[in-house]
Amino acid sequence: MANILVVEDDPEMGTLVERGLVDEGHTVTVVTDGVSALVQVRAHRFDAAAIDVMLPEMTGFEVCRRLREMGEDLPVVLVTARDALDDRVFGLDSGADDYLTKPFAIAELNARLRAHLRRRAAGSATVVEAGSVRLDTIAVRASVRGGDLPLSVKEFSLLRFLIQGSPAPRTRAEVLAEVWGSADHFDPTIVDQYVSYVRKKLGAAGADVVIRTVRGVGYALEVVT
Repeated sequence: MANILVVEDDPEMGTLVERGLVDEGHTVTVVTDGVSALVQVRAHRFDAAAIDVMLPEMTGFEVCRRLREMGEDLPVVLVTARDALDDRVFGLDSGADDYLTKPFAIAELNARLRAHLRRRAAGSATVVEAGSVRLDTIAVRASVRGGDLPLSVKEFSLLRFLIQGSPAPRTRAEVLAEVWGSADHFDPTIVDQYVSYVRKKLGAAGADVVIRTVRGVGYALEVVT
């Protein structure tokens, strides 16, 4: 199956998560702090990571941000006892792929990881384009006419999903399932928030693509000629 990194400072919780993932057939490495997590990722290849937010010295948010700065694109599920919308947004902006709130069933964590690993295994084109916008899905780099388009990981994933579906519209539920990993555990308004972010960045970069609101449906990407 997959090689999973678990970052959890509570020994009991770490053991429970490890056992649940091993029972699913995964190979699991458990560390208790962020520095150890970064050392492990530099030394070994992991297919995904489950990272607790409340870690000593370095938060899970910071671990995730540093992983992305290192060029690591493995799926990351942040695990936390905090369920405020701002916390979820901050975690996703740090580069996380998903957000799971304690207490949770190990079966749910396994399901989230399976979904992310399945999408990763299915693969996609290494370059996705629409009009003047180009997305390099390997480097996770976006550009407009060769100039950098600064996007967070979630913004990049959202724009890629809209481009891949263009010109057909995507519903909020479809966006949540694809970009956030679940349509059941996030407020649909988070999609509107991120669409607004991407629209502003596309406009500022002078891109010839726009994200249209399709009333009663969701959002569609359109090349403006």
